[in-house]
Amino acid sequence: MSFLAMLGPSPDWNVGLSAEDLCTKECGWVQRVVQDLIPWDAGTDSGVTYESPNKPTIPQDKIRPLTSLDHPQSPFYDPEGGPIVPVARVIIERIARKGEQCNIVPDNVDDIVADLVAEEKEEDDTPETCIYSNWSPWSACSSATCEKGKRMRQRMLKAQLDLSVACPDTQDFEPCMGPGCSDDDGSTCMMSEWIMWSPCSASCGMGMRSRERYVKQFPDDGSMCKVPTEETEKCIVNEECEPSSCIVTEWGEWEECSATCGMGMKKRHRMIKMTPADGSMCKAETSEVEKCMMPECHTIPCVLSPWSEWSDCSVTCGKGTRTRQRMLKSPAELGDCNEELKQVEKCMLPECPINCELTEWSHWSECNKSCGKGHMIRTRMITLEPQFGGGLCPETVQRKKCRIRKCQKNSGGEKRRLKDAREKRRSERTNEEADGEQFPVCKMKPWTAWTDCSKYCGGGIQERFMTVKKRFKSSQFTSCKDKKEIRACNVHPC
Repeated sequence: MSFLAMLGPSPDWNVGLSAEDLCTKECGWVQRVVQDLIPWDAGTDSGVTYESPNKPTIPQDKIRPLTSLDHPQSPFYDPEGGPIVPVARVIIERIARKGEQCNIVPDNVDDIVADLVAEEKEEDDTPETCIYSNWSPWSACSSATCEKGKRMRQRMLKAQLDLSVACPDTQDFEPCMGPGCSDDDGSTCMMSEWIMWSPCSASCGMGMRSRERYVKQFPDDGSMCKVPTEETEKCIVNEECEPSSCIVTEWGEWEECSATCGMGMKKRHRMIKMTPADGSMCKAETSEVEKCMMPECHTIPCVLSPWSEWSDCSVTCGKGTRTRQRMLKSPAELGDCNEELKQVEKCMLPECPINCELTEWSHWSECNKSCGKGHMIRTRMITLEPQFGGGLCPETVQRKKCRIRKCQKNSGGEKRRLKDAREKRRSERTNEEADGEQFPVCKMKPWTAWTDCSKYCGGGIQERFMTVKKRFKSSQFTSCKDKKEIRACNVHPC
């Protein structure tokens, strides 16, 4: 059994039952069903009170039960979030097997037909410009009993000679009742549907059962109804009627489901009427359990505040992050809320300025003069050029003055004396080389060529080396060592 009843006026609230099972496993009816009903939201209107104006929900939501925390203005709102109070109760009860106890006053046959009869057509008003096929035979009546029904016939529109003139419908309906229920037949009985079968007459083996129906209306001519009001058939209970068989009662009604929502279990019982004649134990089951499904459990939704605005980016330039937050407004004890309360996303601002980067200064070069005023230099190299407006590179070459000794202004005699001294030293050096074992000297290789400049512009360095050719173990020549010279190169700006 399913039904839906609107709560009106309301946005789209309703109560009802969905597929309520009224049958027993023995094909009988349950005796009584009592069900409290809570309001449901059909998902077609977004109103929150009985007085709310129409506000269609687009797209439509799924139908769901209302809760006590849906909206503070809702008539069902409860700040403590308790269960919603039922607004209706449906009671379904099985009637007695004897129809005459139901006090049913059936409709008169004439009344049934009268409320379906249309005004008789005086004449065929079909326009001459509409060409139809012949009417088909009447269809069977939609009612197989003496209840009111309809039957239909059809025809086809073959041609429409004047499109400005409308052609009538191609279908025709008229009221009717089931076979043998003609209102012209004054001896017709109107019968109810058959009522459920009675229990089997035997508690073991073959028996009989019966069912009944009652007369809804006797013939108008005062004659008796000749239609049978009762029928019987064979039935079998406890098929094995042996000395070791139990005789049991029929199953009782199912108990209420163990769950108020979602999946649960329900039980029913029967009793042993007679134990086996041979004195053995009765093996028949006296309890039966099966699953039952109640309306879907509806968890109380999280009540959350709107998202805050996004925060400023965590950096002033380049890549960073920003966040936004919201708060849980419903009490935590109403259930776990798994909704996220904080969100983080990346943000990108203009690139950060990158300053120039340089190596450390090199050592100062040797003085470029052997006497008098000269200069020394040192250099450094650019390892990273400035980008995105970063600081410019500072100087890469530095100079400073140097002075080893004063240069002597010699007279002509002095020059000769110096020349003679140089000649004497050269002669002594030659003699020493001739007798190196007695007078060992420090022998040096010639200067190497200058290395390539370390930079193409902006100030680089070049180096050359002089290495000792031969070292003697004599302590007076321990000062012999390799030499190195450095000079600046490509000092023009880039």
